[in-house]
Amino acid sequence: MARTGRPGSVGNGDERVHPAVQDYVDGIDPPNRELFGRIHRLILDAYPEVTVVLSYKMPTYKAGRRRLHVGAWKHGVSLYGWAQGREAGFTTRHPGLKTSKGTIQLRPGDAAGISDDDLLELIRAALGN
Repeated sequence: MARTGRPGSVGNGDERVHPAVQDYVDGIDPPNRELFGRIHRLILDAYPEVTVVLSYKMPTYKAGRRRLHVGAWKHGVSLYGWAQGREAGFTTRHPGLKTSKGTIQLRPGDAAGISDDDLLELIRAALGN
């Protein structure tokens, strides 16, 4: 399952990342791939036990019984994985983001103004402390 350090690689030899996830990432447009990579690195660094597989045709981060789905689309990246209102105040701090039930859409320009600590708080709301 190991991957080598291809440009835009998310696996980088990490056994936690299923090869199908790298194939998914290879298909992401470069501006959105950078944002996806940022979120991916934050998750892997914060959750040493996490595994990454494809579920619902998108990368899914599994920490115990909790899941966070991260999909790349034309607009940027969408995050799915928590009940409405349980996103740790993230949508209150960033009211300009497009959201719907359990989903937050991040465009690269919007994400540039969001700190890693703030993204990590959102990630922890989905995957637990």
